[in-house]
Amino acid sequence: MIVGGAQENTLHTVEDQHTIHGDDVHLITGPTTGPEGSLMERARTGGFSIHEVPSLTRSIGLWREWQAYRELCRLLKEIQPDIIHTHSSKAGVLGRAAAASCGIPAVHTIHGAAFHYGQSFLAYRAFVAAEWWAARRTAHTISVADDMSTTYLSAGIGKPEDYTTVYSGFDVEPFLNPPKCREEVRSELGLQPDDIVVGKIGRLFHLKGHEFLIQAAPRVIASQPKVKIVLIGDGILRESIEAEIKQLGLTDHFRFTGLVPPTRIPELLGALDMVVHTSQWEGLARVLPQGLIAGKPVISYDVGGAREVVIPNETGFLLPRDSVNELADAMLALANAPDLRHRMGTEGRRRFTEQFRHQFMTERIREVYQRVLERQ
Repeated sequence: MIVGGAQENTLHTVEDQHTIHGDDVHLITGPTTGPEGSLMERARTGGFSIHEVPSLTRSIGLWREWQAYRELCRLLKEIQPDIIHTHSSKAGVLGRAAAASCGIPAVHTIHGAAFHYGQSFLAYRAFVAAEWWAARRTAHTISVADDMSTTYLSAGIGKPEDYTTVYSGFDVEPFLNPPKCREEVRSELGLQPDDIVVGKIGRLFHLKGHEFLIQAAPRVIASQPKVKIVLIGDGILRESIEAEIKQLGLTDHFRFTGLVPPTRIPELLGALDMVVHTSQWEGLARVLPQGLIAGKPVISYDVGGAREVVIPNETGFLLPRDSVNELADAMLALANAPDLRHRMGTEGRRRFTEQFRHQFMTERIREVYQRVLERQ
């Protein structure tokens, strides 16, 4: 339960099932460790049962996987649920294996393909094989974007009728009405009222694409000196990123927020003029609909489900992955046209606010559960 899109999706689902629908819900998770922060404090206030499995860790080790599988089987026999809903790659495989062993139907959500760009050939093929094996033990699969279903079907995993797209919902109200005003947040970040502020949200980590934004920055800032770039998040690459920015002589044009709690994201988005998302691999990054619902235009590489919300010339710019010149062009187009920023942000808010409410998501998920249980 680190701070992340898949984890927030899971927690919203559990909270709504427990609070709105009165279900008896049990949340099973591995240890929450990592620089991203934790959602466990929030989870513990939810009033539902939480079970932490120490062996269900991020890193792969055959003995730990066997221990985690055995513990999951023990928990499921003790809880005796009507249905299992698994999330994430490794927990998804182990959870579905345990569910099949106990004779319990399992629904799985794909938040991002387990096999993806940037993996070695062996890792890619191993994850395809694991997902194929687990799919045969899955009653139904939920994808957070149509692109996820297409990716899995292209790899020979399942049939079209095995998949349903349910966009990953969240609490949209703070993005519509941020808790802090734009001017106050900008002042805290050392920004001027007339600065043109570009924001990127994401871990400072490999495959998140910060290097392409930094490569585009000199040209953008030379043409429009009012541009400031805010990097929201933290990670192992922070020192090297800061060093590269310093070498370019652009330190004054960048701001680092460090690790921030999810509750601060709406006010930070409210302080921006545009959102840039340059990840090289994603499912459907939550920052894209969040930015649009906050009324900001978005620039994104065409990866994962980005094209399902980034509509060219309507809500933002969709660019080839790893492109730099196209990224600079898009940033300058928005930086020099406040009317365009307003039009795209307004259209994004109009299109996507309702379908990304977490309550809407939970209702669609419950419909999947109902169909699965009726088939049993």
